[in-house]
Amino acid sequence: MEQRISLVTLGVADLARARTFYERLGWRGQEVEETVFFQAGGLALVLWARDKLAADAGVDDPGGGGFGGLTLAQNVRSRAEVDALLATAAAAGAQVTRPARDTFYGGYAGCFADPDGHIWEIAWNPGFPLAEDGTLTVPDFGATG
Repeated sequence: MEQRISLVTLGVADLARARTFYERLGWRGQEVEETVFFQAGGLALVLWARDKLAADAGVDDPGGGGFGGLTLAQNVRSRAEVDALLATAAAAGAQVTRPARDTFYGGYAGCFADPDGHIWEIAWNPGFPLAEDGTLTVPDFGATG
């Protein structure tokens, strides 16, 4: 299996509400057959009805409450960008679940929940360089120097 993620699909309670939220963040999506696709760098973020996603995956979804054990993250280029994105998310209807603060790894990060409770971390991490196109490079943790 290749070490790659192509799509991240979020099960949502209300597709129109979810699409509107992400568009208020500045994302632009395309809706096809009750599914919204957002190009996100080298992968796609997909919004699909939670019940349809659960049925397609062959799992039961009893109410869908609580933390689903998944956090999405977007690394940015500065501390100021963390603050700006958290403010944009709050204005779009997100709940800021953890205000931005200094991190143990020397960065700065905060979190918000979208209208369906999906958690996003917005982080500036000087140890994870971003290319001009936003591509993240995982550093060589074994390197010394």
